[in-house]
Amino acid sequence: MSDTITPGLVSLDVPLGTDKAAVIRSLAARVAAQGRATDAEALYADAWAREEKDETGLPGGIAIPHAKSPAVTTPSLAFARLKPGVDFGAPDGAADLVFLIAAPADAAEAHLAVLSKLARSLMQEDFTSGLRAAATDDDVVAIVQAAIGEREAAAPAPAAPAADVAPAAAAPAAATGLDVDGRPARVVAVTACATGIAHTFMAADALTAAGKKAGIDLVVEPQGSSGYQALPVDVIRNADAVIFATDVDVREQQRFAGKPVVRSGVKRGIEQPDQLIAEAVAAANDPAATRVGGEATAATAAPAETLSWGARIQRILLTGVSYMIPFVAGGGLLIALGFLVGGVNVGDEAFSVIVDNALWALPAGGLAQYLGSVLFVIGVTSMGFLVSALAGYIAFAIADRPGIAPGFVAGAVAVIMNAGFIGGIIGGLLAGFVAWWIGRLNAPRWLRGLMPVVIIPLAASIVASGLMILFLGRPIATLMEGLNAWLTGLAATDAIVLVGVILGLMMCFDLGGPVNKVAYAFAVAGLASASAENTTPYLIMAAVMAAGMVPPLAMALASTVLARNMFPPVERENGKAAWLLGAAFISEGAIPFAAADPLRVIPSMMLGGAVTGALSMAFAVESLAPHGGIFVLFAINPIWGFLIALAAGTVVSALTVIALKKWVAPKELEEAEARVPVAA
Repeated sequence: MSDTITPGLVSLDVPLGTDKAAVIRSLAARVAAQGRATDAEALYADAWAREEKDETGLPGGIAIPHAKSPAVTTPSLAFARLKPGVDFGAPDGAADLVFLIAAPADAAEAHLAVLSKLARSLMQEDFTSGLRAAATDDDVVAIVQAAIGEREAAAPAPAAPAADVAPAAAAPAAATGLDVDGRPARVVAVTACATGIAHTFMAADALTAAGKKAGIDLVVEPQGSSGYQALPVDVIRNADAVIFATDVDVREQQRFAGKPVVRSGVKRGIEQPDQLIAEAVAAANDPAATRVGGEATAATAAPAETLSWGARIQRILLTGVSYMIPFVAGGGLLIALGFLVGGVNVGDEAFSVIVDNALWALPAGGLAQYLGSVLFVIGVTSMGFLVSALAGYIAFAIADRPGIAPGFVAGAVAVIMNAGFIGGIIGGLLAGFVAWWIGRLNAPRWLRGLMPVVIIPLAASIVASGLMILFLGRPIATLMEGLNAWLTGLAATDAIVLVGVILGLMMCFDLGGPVNKVAYAFAVAGLASASAENTTPYLIMAAVMAAGMVPPLAMALASTVLARNMFPPVERENGKAAWLLGAAFISEGAIPFAAADPLRVIPSMMLGGAVTGALSMAFAVESLAPHGGIFVLFAINPIWGFLIALAAGTVVSALTVIALKKWVAPKELEEAEARVPVAA
């Protein structure tokens, strides 16, 4: 393994710029200049994208911008000692010690382990003091290499991370109230950040040190990119409370089910470990405290206290949609295959065919009709779970497993009441929140075992489904009937083109986000009412699918064919993958481009999506399949209309994004993009 840091990667007391973007760019340029990255701008872009998600400034004048990037060829540490310091967002002021941690996108575990050692060393006073006192570039290299194990420790090098942790002899737990049932508290913690290199291990060390200082029994499981060692089962079982200091989902979270839990972002584990421990002990002593499994599972992906109610609802809905899609995709393709094998009228008698016939007693249409009917019935059965699955997993996202049954029941009731997918969403939210609220009640010990399997499903089903039947179902059904009647009326006029424009804009607005999913769910739900007499749902499905294919195909066309020189190597690589993603109707294939340049990419995609949606409606394109892109062309009619609409929108979006990148205020847009959050 080559040296991770060399003198050529060190900058001592040299001005690199007045803001953190300039510093990161300068350090990325050093990495590239040393032949350790193929493209400085690509490395900068990846590091800056990580910085925008969460600032990397830490207490004590430290900053650790970092990224995994395809542009990096050799794992590297670029270091700068700044005078004066530059603000990286730390609570106590500017940073004068800055490490750019650059890892290849496919970094080996050994490399990631080396980089994580640096992060842990930054928690040690001797290490940072040595860096501030270093006289030469070689001194810095010696200190860092000793810390990460690339050479034997020299005098300025820090001791192993554990050596600086205060001993637990004082054991002040009882004096500070950090006790449970008269003994020192037992707490387990999980730390994890987006890249799994730096913050993960720094938070683990900070919590460990704070636990020893407080005299409690605290064990941490850092879940890094190089893997993790799961906590022993008996340690988890004996724990009084759990701390999740994470920015991503906790792996195997079910291991901690039922434990009082405190959730936060990983940086709080570094900056406020004492407060987190105090909150965990307080939760252990509070019978009404939140427990693992009592909140939305998706909430573990971000600090709970920073999520607005709007953001929580968005995550809850997207969880439901993500679990619903396999039912839709599989069922829709089976229906399309049924039409392909048995003919376009196979659905008219499909159910009676599979009941009254068999392989040895074929119907009048022969083997083709029988097999087509089998495929059609399986597909329709799968599609029949659409609303129930949507509602069930919305409730699951709120209340975990106790919410699934009441959510499915509420979704089924929404179908009975003809309330459609809107009824499913409302029913799922009702079931989830009722189940969540009941789960927070302080039940007697003898009843707690029955709560998740009997009491919560029973009560939540009664409340949620009862409200749907008594009060909500009929008004929602009336709304859905009116909407369908309006669309059916538009189908007979030129105004149907406007519907295509609106759906195209929605599909391309957030590239797989909530607006995109609402348009898609609306189209799929309408297929259940489609027939030879009512073809409007088929028209809507075709427009939605074609428009959703435009963003990845357009960015692939722009970055790999029309304007390769305008895109860095990493985006050209993304463009190659986007061809297949777009062809398969996976709008998320354009997210990497939108994340890097939202103010140019998203409007361009919306323009192309509107063109495709309008042309699809104008050509009266119908899709019998709800997913699959070009792989289900056999279920699309006319194929020529679909392909023309798709090609037109793709070309329009590609040319628009190229024009914007070339001529429209590049500097002003770059500055604005730094302030624009992208909903991926």
